[in-house]
Amino acid sequence: MSIDTLRSRMPEYAKDIKLNLGNIQTSNALSESQVWGAMLAAALASRHPDVTAAVLAEAERRVSPETIAAVKAASAVMAMNNVYYRSLHLIGDAEMMKMPARLRMNAMANPGVDKLDFEIYSTAVTAVNGCGMCLKAHVKEVKEKGASAEAVQDVLRIAAVVHAAACVLDGETAMGEVKAAA
Repeated sequence: MSIDTLRSRMPEYAKDIKLNLGNIQTSNALSESQVWGAMLAAALASRHPDVTAAVLAEAERRVSPETIAAVKAASAVMAMNNVYYRSLHLIGDAEMMKMPARLRMNAMANPGVDKLDFEIYSTAVTAVNGCGMCLKAHVKEVKEKGASAEAVQDVLRIAAVVHAAACVLDGETAMGEVKAAA
């Protein structure tokens, strides 16, 4: 599957998502590797097989295998961290916030790609997963590593559009199943 196929599957009510799937593929503030890595990270976090397959097919033509591996690592670690840190944030217990997480996060120390790129991928996953604590931490890190506010905005826009595409397709599938059961 390709991004064009994915775009063609968007129903009329999701025309904006269809258009935005085209618009997010380039950025003045992000490199091609950062764009496609963020798109793949958001697709993995959105957990829709067709969206992930379409983005992966395009990403494999545009970025290195090391980038794909780093995106997968960021997605895996953030899936864990976003649940843990979002939970701590929601609990709001000062004592628990000071306790060590005791979670292995070696991929963050040696991601196999530039650390800025890894942080960008982590930011995309975190945006989809909705962990405010992690999002603040990763955006701070991305900016400290030299990314602009425009770059951060592009990462958030990528995450939003890719996730919306997954939601639309999930909804269409669910509505089809409801109609079939009626």
